[in-house]
Amino acid sequence: MSQDLYQAAIEYGSSTIYEASGLDSAVDRAIHAVWQGAAVAGPAYTVHCAPGDNLAIHIAMEKAPAGSVLVVATNDHVAGYWGEVLTCMAQARGLAGLIIDGGVRDIAALRRRQFPVFSRGITVKGTIKDSVFSVGQEMAFGGIRVSTGDLVVADEDGVVFIPQAAIEATLDSAKQRFEKEAAWMQQLEAGKSTLELMNLIEWRKQA
Repeated sequence: MSQDLYQAAIEYGSSTIYEASGLDSAVDRAIHAVWQGAAVAGPAYTVHCAPGDNLAIHIAMEKAPAGSVLVVATNDHVAGYWGEVLTCMAQARGLAGLIIDGGVRDIAALRRRQFPVFSRGITVKGTIKDSVFSVGQEMAFGGIRVSTGDLVVADEDGVVFIPQAAIEATLDSAKQRFEKEAAWMQQLEAGKSTLELMNLIEWRKQA
């Protein structure tokens, strides 16, 4: 996919991408942006950490292609797997963002650097570096399956993963929904109602 398509996915937003996909593609809503306005879209690069151990992340940082969004499973263990040091390295290597079902820290630095991070929690507690579950392999994350190369779209509404085989159709459908709703906004500003636009006029008589 081109960078223009990833930028378009950010513009469409996670909610529109989710609706357009027709899939069970939204992760646990407890995983959310750690700073206001964070948004990212790109190909997933999967990392499965042992609880309380971030060695797998350090390995993945050397393997993930530029533009990747690191998707890190921790078995929902909230510890400080990620902070400013890893953010500095990620930006130097051209990574696009981080989605993690565990915890992060150094939030002021993440905000200042404008690096998109979505996590389950924030904590001062650190991690060890002793073991690795997997890097780059299919895994469970936030209630769904995700593979390296799947599309990630995340913003303040939530986080959505789209399997590679469904990306093209989903983005086509999202574009249509986005343009349709943009046209609706113009009509609403001109005085139309949602009942008219959604063909729900009959409900006026029943209410």
